[in-house]
Amino acid sequence: MSSNRENEIAVSVAEALLKIKAVFLSPSAPFTWASGIVSPIYCDNRLTLSYPEIRKIVENGIAETIKANFADCEVLMGTSTAGIPHAAIVSEILDLPMGYVRGDAKSHGRNNQIEGLSPQGKKVVVVEDLISTAGSSIEVVEALRCAGANVLGIVSIFTYELQKGIDRLNDAKIKNVSLSNFTVLAKVALEQGYISEREYRMMVAFQKNPSDADWQKVE
Repeated sequence: MSSNRENEIAVSVAEALLKIKAVFLSPSAPFTWASGIVSPIYCDNRLTLSYPEIRKIVENGIAETIKANFADCEVLMGTSTAGIPHAAIVSEILDLPMGYVRGDAKSHGRNNQIEGLSPQGKKVVVVEDLISTAGSSIEVVEALRCAGANVLGIVSIFTYELQKGIDRLNDAKIKNVSLSNFTVLAKVALEQGYISEREYRMMVAFQKNPSDADWQKVE
C-alpha cells in the first residue's frame, strides 16, 4: 500500500470517528483514564458498529491494511471484547477463518482462552480496536504464541501513539498497523473546527508527555 493510500485511510477514519463522536476531544475539561492519566481524548470505537456507513469505512480499511501488510494471513483473531465484531466482519470480507482471545481462560468447560480453531502453526493477524499502552494487546499475542501461532502482527483501528505503547510493542517484537492515529486525528479536528488552535497545542503537548499534566497549561 502506498503512503498516499495509507494517509487517505488515516484521514477518512479520523473524520469518521469524529463525526459519530467515537472520539471525544475535550482538552479544556479532560478525561481521567483507568490508568490515572489525565487526557484530552477518549476513544470508544464500539460506536462504529452502530453506523453502517462508518462501519464500512472501518472494516474495508482493516481488510485493505491486512492485505497490504500481512498478505500471508491465514486466520484472524479478535481481542475480547472490542476486537471481536471487527474480526468477524473482516473475516467475511477476506474469506478467512476467525476466532478470538479472551482476557483470561474460562473457569469452566474446556477452560479455553482462545476460542475458535486451533491457531497452532497458523499465520495469525490480531484485530484490535485501540492501542494505548499496548498491554492487553501484547497479552493476546503472547497467548497465541504460546498456543503455537505465528502471529504476523496487529491491525488496530486507532492508536494514541503513546511512546510507552510503541516501546512495549517493539520489545515484544510485535508489528502494529493502525488505520488512524493521534497525530492525524488532531490535525483533522483542528482543520474541521472540532478544536481551537490552543486546544490543538494542548493535545500535541499531551501526546509528547502524557504523564505530565503541564500540557493543560499550554497557551
